[in-house]
Amino acid sequence: MALNAERIAAMESVMNECSRAIGELTEQLDRLEALREKMSALFGYYGSEAWYEDREAWDAAEDIPEGLTAGVLSEDLVYDEIVEFRELAFRMIESGTDVLKNRL
Repeated sequence: MALNAERIAAMESVMNECSRAIGELTEQLDRLEALREKMSALFGYYGSEAWYEDREAWDAAEDIPEGLTAGVLSEDLVYDEIVEFRELAFRMIESGTDVLKNRL
């Protein structure tokens, strides 16, 4: 039987690409898990009494410190993050289920 160097090289390339992607995903999941407590605080802040107080104070402020941004007080940015994170969680569940059922 002849050695199929082309096939071996192609599969080696795929293996290396998968290995890099798995390593990158692991790093990102580690980052998200480390941020979970902070994300929970942010998601709890959004729409809370403190959030409404901060929005009102921002709107009434005359001297906003230079460089202070307040995207967190918008009605859309935090909500969009919550929705995106939830959709990502569902995607991870679906992808993980496919892998566990050997459907890669």
